[in-house]
Amino acid sequence: MSMKLIKTEADYNSALDRLEEIFDAKMGTPEGDELELLGVLIDLYEKEKFPIDLPDPIEAIKFRMEQMNYNQKDLAEIIGLKSRVSEILNKKRKLTLEMIRNLNEKLDIPSEVLIQNYK
Repeated sequence: MSMKLIKTEADYNSALDRLEEIFDAKMGTPEGDELELLGVLIDLYEKEKFPIDLPDPIEAIKFRMEQMNYNQKDLAEIIGLKSRVSEILNKKRKLTLEMIRNLNEKLDIPSEVLIQNYK
């Protein structure tokens, strides 16, 4: 097992090919160790070369509401008045720190998503 950092697209493609070859390796074996290390190296390269932006805070709230089958009344119980919910969802009012905390706790939306600027 010869490992090195993935620095180029060619290195990346070779690592993916090797990962596919040893994908079913058992943990605790040399190939299993190689699989684990290769996964870490690929993940580091992908995070650097293909970063994924965080979602818009309001879109994240709407998505979570849809997942949880919540309506505006349900959200009002978390962040305040129903009219305030409408203003938030229509981006006419900004989220407050208390709202962010409640949304993070009750809807499990990461705070780093909720604290972003949005228009």
